[in-house]
Order: sequence, then C-alpha cells, then structure tokens
Amino acid sequence: MTTAHNTTSPQYPFTAVVGMDDLRLALLLNAVSPAVGGVLVRGEKGTAKSTAVRALSALMPAVDVVGGCRFACAPTAPDPGCPDGPHGTGPVEHRPTRMVELPVGASEDRLVGALDIERALSEGVKAFEPGLLADAHRGILYVDEVNLLHDHLVDLLLDAAAMGASYVEREGVSVRHAARFLLVGTMNPEEGELRPQLLDRFGLTVEVAASREPDQRVEVVRRRLAYDADPAGFAARWAGDEDELRGRIAEARELLPRVTLGDRALRQIAATCAAFEVDGMRADIVMARTATALAAWAGRTDVAEEDVRQAALLALPHRRRRNPFDAPGLDEDKLDETLEEFRGTDEGPAPDTDGDDDPDPDGPDGGGPGGGDGPEGGHPPQEGGPEEAPLPPETGLPHQQEGEAAPAPQAPEQPEPEPRPQGGAAGEKPAVGATEPFRTRRLDVPGLGEGADGRRSRARTAHGRTTGARRPRGALGKLHLAATVQAAAPHQKARGRRGTGLVVRRDDLREAVREGREGNLVLFVVDASGSMAARKRMSAVKGAVLSLLLDAYQRRDKIGMITFRGSGAELALPPTSSVEAGAARLAQLPTGGRTPLSEGLLKAHEVLRIERMRDPSRRALLVVVTDGRATGAAGAGRAAGGPLARASRAARLLAADGTAAVVVDCEAGPVRLGLAGELARDLQGTAITLDELRADSVSALVRTVQGTRTTHGNRKAA
Repeated sequence: MTTAHNTTSPQYPFTAVVGMDDLRLALLLNAVSPAVGGVLVRGEKGTAKSTAVRALSALMPAVDVVGGCRFACAPTAPDPGCPDGPHGTGPVEHRPTRMVELPVGASEDRLVGALDIERALSEGVKAFEPGLLADAHRGILYVDEVNLLHDHLVDLLLDAAAMGASYVEREGVSVRHAARFLLVGTMNPEEGELRPQLLDRFGLTVEVAASREPDQRVEVVRRRLAYDADPAGFAARWAGDEDELRGRIAEARELLPRVTLGDRALRQIAATCAAFEVDGMRADIVMARTATALAAWAGRTDVAEEDVRQAALLALPHRRRRNPFDAPGLDEDKLDETLEEFRGTDEGPAPDTDGDDDPDPDGPDGGGPGGGDGPEGGHPPQEGGPEEAPLPPETGLPHQQEGEAAPAPQAPEQPEPEPRPQGGAAGEKPAVGATEPFRTRRLDVPGLGEGADGRRSRARTAHGRTTGARRPRGALGKLHLAATVQAAAPHQKARGRRGTGLVVRRDDLREAVREGREGNLVLFVVDASGSMAARKRMSAVKGAVLSLLLDAYQRRDKIGMITFRGSGAELALPPTSSVEAGAARLAQLPTGGRTPLSEGLLKAHEVLRIERMRDPSRRALLVVVTDGRATGAAGAGRAAGGPLARASRAARLLAADGTAAVVVDCEAGPVRLGLAGELARDLQGTAITLDELRADSVSALVRTVQGTRTTHGNRKAA
C-alpha cells in the first residue's frame, strides 16, 4: 500500500546544504548524542535554517516501535507508564525517525494532548488523545520561530525536553507518557528574543547568516533551482554522500560510550564556564557532553582541547548574556587564554607560563592563539581521512563580539540655540550615550483586555487566578469543577441517577474564567529636538527610555518608536517584539532642530490606527517623552494656528480613540512652564517626571495610567 509519505517529494539532502558549518556540526552532534540537549538556530530570514533542520531527519537511524502504540514505545524497553500499555509480545514496526513540526499557533492541548474531562467525570475513563510531544518521542521536534510561541507553551516544551516525559493534568485526573526527542528551534532575532532562562534550556546555539561570497551564493541558487526542477533526481545525485554521512553518524554513536573525558578537559570546561560567568551548572554539563560527542565524531576515544574549544563556541554564547541588550557571542581571545591557563596534564592545571620549561604559546610548537593546528573559532574541527563526509567547503560564520560600540562623544557644554528657519542639518548634534538604566514603575493600561499573555496590564488569559466560570466557547478549556457539579446537581433525579456516580452532560460543563496579565504595544514618542539638547538632558532621557525598553522586554510587550525633531516626525522603529532593535535605534538618535510636537502625535495616531487593524486584541500604551514645548516656523505661540494649539488638537484626537497615555516630563531648571502637564491633560493621561519614573523613588506612588474609555462610536470610527 502506498502511503502519503511515499508520494511526497524527497527532502533536500543534508549534504547538499552549502556553507553553514556551525549549524551542520551542531545538528550532527545532536544526532550522535541527543543528550547534548538540542539546538537553537538564530539567524536572518532566508538563510535555509528550516531546510537544514528538515534534512537532518533523513540521516537519523530508523527505530523499532511496539505495533499499535501511539507513544512509540521501544519493544525492548517499553515505557511502564505508557497509557497504551502494558505491552505484551505483539508485532514490531520498523519505521523512519519522525520529525514533528510545532506550528506557532498551536494550542496547549495540541502540544501535550487532550484529556476528555466529560468521560473522565461521567464514566471514570481516562480517554487521552496524544499531542505533538507524544508524536515526537524518539524523534525530532522542530519549532520554527520558537521566539513567537506563547511563553507557557515554551515552558511546557522545555520541561518535557528536560524530564523526558510529558504530564497532562486536569482537575485531579493525570496522564503521563515518555517524551524524549531531539529539540531544534529556529528564530529570527529581529522578531524578538527568548527569555534568558529559556535560552539556557537549549543545549547549543548557532548564528547563521547568508554568505557574502558571490561564488557561494551562486552555488546555493544553482542547487536550489536543480532541486526544484527535479527533486527526486537531485536527491539521487546526493544519495551516496547521504549514505556515507549516515554511516558516520552510526559509527560515532557506537563509539560514544567509549570516549573518555579526562580531568584536564573537565578543568578547562569548568574554568571556561567560570570565566564567562554563566549561571548555574547546565553549561558545564552541556559542554562536557558536546566535547565528548565531538571526540566521537572525530573518531577518537579521548577528548582533546580543540573539542573543548569548539564545545564552548557552541554551548556558551547564548548563556553569557548579562542583560537583554547584550549581543550573544564569545570573546575568543579570552577563551583561548582560559584554555591556555589550564593546559597541562590530567593531574592539574598547567605550570606558570613564565617558567623556562614551557614552550612559547605563540611559537610554532605552542598551542596558543598564534600556533598549533587546531581549528579557528567558529569552524568545525576537520579530521580528514577517508571516512570524512563530502560536505561543502568551510566558510565559517562571524561571531559577534562582546559588548556594544562606545557611545559618541557628549554634546558640547554650551546651550544649543534653536536653528534658523531654513533648517537643514546645521542644528543637528551627534548622538549621545544613555545614562545607566534603572528599574521603572509599572505603567499599565486601564480596564481588562484579552491580548497575548504578558506581564503588564490586567487581562482575561488562559493562565492566572480563577475569577469565575462560564459555558465553554468551543472546545473545553480549563474545567471549573465546582461550577460543573453545581450545574449538574439539580438534574440528577431527572436523569435517573443510580449509585454514587454523578451524571454529567455536555451542557453541565463550565470552564474557568481566569485573570492574568497581557503584553501591550508600548509606543514611544521621543522628543529629539534642540530644546532637549540645550540643557544636556538627552543622556538622561535616553537612559529613561532605555529603562522603559528593558521593562517592556521583561513584560513581553511589543514596542515601537517615533522620534520628532526639525520639520517632522519619523517612525524610527515599526512595532516589533525586538526590544534590542529599539535600544539600537535609541543609541543612534541625534538631536537638534525645532520641536514639531503635533507631527509626532499625529504620526503616533496613524501608527496606532494601523496596529489596531493588524492586531485588534493587543491594547496600546502611548509613552510621550518630552518637555512639552512645541515650535515651528511661526515660533512657539499659542495662537489658534500655532504649534502648541496644533499639538493640543493632535493630543485630543488620540484621547478620543481611547488611547492610554503617559507623558514623561523632561522639563528641568528653576523656571518650569508646565507644558508637559497640559499635554497629559489633553491626552487624558498622566504626567510623571523623570524622577517619578523610578520604581524606588519616594514620589513614585502606584498609579494607573488614566485613559479615556472608548465609546462604541469611537471604536467603530477607529
């Protein structure tokens, strides 16, 4: 019988992937030793991340499973707690390793499985429909755009990967099944980052980028066109290379238990993790497993220094982030220095390098950064030999360096006059650095939303405290047991109840209504005009905005940024989940020119209007960072057509749409005009000073951002 699997086009061959040496090596190491813990692939769009991952499944050894078992139990060692067990001596199925894909929009039931609560209550039967975690057992679980998954799904996914089992519990009824799989996730950092504690759960990480070499790009296009024209023929041309690589994986798996991890290698691993100040001990364990897999892949039974170095390059970059705005990566010079310090015999660290008996680490016989035959950082170690799979030539990938670029010099001390009406770039000042970020107050949107899970504003969510019960809308979510029993109790006599069992029907079921927190769209409107730079406030303003960006990262918000200066406003950062992109744009922000406040507010109105159509469930919080001044070609007058009047009208337009707003008042000096407070009143929002923005400020009382309630007519008009 022909199955659907046989009629589909063959996968793009793994050995036909051009370049991306780190990615291919990381995937192969996990194929050799699944205990490494999976791979997180970070990179820009269109770099064949998904192609390489999907191609790996064809190289994995086939597995034997108990016939008819939905949980892929091994015949020689079936899971004693398998919901389909106990297994006797039934038929055995021999099948290829599965690769299961988890879609971004998957529900919790689709991931972990669904328990039929109605049958459990009325019949006492554990009717369980397996989810994707069961399908992926003893296979590969692939999550494309893992950073876009809801946080609670990522938690469930990584917990199952760590424990090797999945648990489904509903109102005291629980089901457990084995779930051991190779976890591979891909993500585009421009669309937002994973939380650091979730990054740590992936064993290895690699950065991929499209090659800038014309010859390599030509080869990529040539192979892809050949595959699209004749998938079967293209796969057949690479079949020999695929078989050779498949055999090498099997040999490395067989050799792996015999690989010895010596004391010297362990000391180097521990010293490296300590030197890069990674949290916890998971990094040490992952490095040890990776180095062992590298030795087996090279056909050796002992772990060498190059294995430890390569393991560090794969296992540590995503773990050394000290704050959300640090780019992942390792200082390879520091890595080499650490390995050099602990180079020596298995009895302990190397002697003092100042001694006469030590070889020159930079000489031709030394093993330091300038000598030796070890692979360069970021490149897979090349063993050579007849067993080497004919992979495409090495190209390597650039590794991001630690830290950020130093900020540009501070603006001159003298006050900056407003530029002349002819404009241009004459009044522009270079970008200044931000002050140190600080913990901010929580600014939230009033009311109760229904947006994506987050940590900012109150919302009805799938997770949180139970506030009530309701009839299910579609599939039953979290059962509210007390409400269900209360609904069924009056009908027991009419339903002919006999004995102690409760007769429950579908109409009796009630699901819990829960209240938690949602993530919002935080739209920053930042004044970058000359009036901000005149009093040397831009550094403090940037520090405040950077602090709010960090707060938005921690609360799972989307962010956007509008800046206004000179003759107009600019959408510096369209709404995105990448808070790092916002921090980068902020660092490059120059100042100078007039203060077109009304243009900034009107641009915000337009951006929010478009975002409401794209994502109507995500509520917005407008944060205006300004001193409230407004200037234009006609000066700063309050006349009907003046800049302040236009800004007031633009603010009232936002208020009419029900936009929750806060104005961060940047005015300083002994004489204050109070313009920011007037702007906040027009926005029907709240004005706070830079000092009040700090969570530890005495004046930072807990306030809720005041926003006007949207009427039905206004919402319809929006």
